[in-house]
Amino acid sequence: MDSKLKETILNPIFKGNPITVLVLGICSSLAVTVELKGALVMALSVTIVTGLSSFVCSLIRKTIPNRVRIIIQLVVVALMVILVDQFLKSFESTYPLDKQLSVYVGLIITNCIVMGRIEAYALGNKPIPSLLDGLANGVGYGMILIIVAFIRELLGSGTLFGFPVLKAIGYTNNGLVILPPMALIILGCIIWIQRSIQKDLQEK
Repeated sequence: MDSKLKETILNPIFKGNPITVLVLGICSSLAVTVELKGALVMALSVTIVTGLSSFVCSLIRKTIPNRVRIIIQLVVVALMVILVDQFLKSFESTYPLDKQLSVYVGLIITNCIVMGRIEAYALGNKPIPSLLDGLANGVGYGMILIIVAFIRELLGSGTLFGFPVLKAIGYTNNGLVILPPMALIILGCIIWIQRSIQKDLQEK
C-alpha cells in the first residue's frame, strides 16, 4: 500500500483522531453515548455520510464554483443524511432507535467532521482517496463514541446492548455515569491517555 494512502487511512483513527485530537464532533459524542446501541448506529451513520459525501464532492470538485461550494457541500451531505435516515426507518426493528436518534442523525449535516474533511481533503484529492479519508475519519469518530458508550452503559446501567452484564455480581447501577457531564469526563480521560502516549501532541 502506498505510504501516503496508508497515512490517509490510519492517521484519523489514531494520531489525528477527529474527536480526541482535533476536538470535532464533541456534541454528538456526549449526547448519544448513554447506550452502546445508539452510539454504534450513530458511528456507522457518520462513517457512511462522511465517506460518501467526500467521494461525491471529490467527483464534482472541478465543476463547483468557489463562491457556492459550501452550499453544494451542504446539499450533498443533506442528501446522504436523508438516505441514511430513510434506511433506518425502513427497518421496523430499528425504527424505535431511529426515533431516539432522529435529532442527532439530522445534525450530521452540520457535523464539523463531515464538512471539515470535504474542505480539507476531498476538494483537493481524487475520489477514491477522498472516500477512504472520509471513512477513516468516521471510523476514528465512531471508535471514541463506542469506547465512551461502553463505559457509560456498563457502569451506569450494568448492561451492554441492553443485556444485564453486572447483575450477576450484585453491581449497583451508578446513575451519575449516564449523566452528560460524565461523558465529558470520560472523554477527557481518553484525551489525557492519548496525549500521554503520543508525546508530539503535548503542548510545550
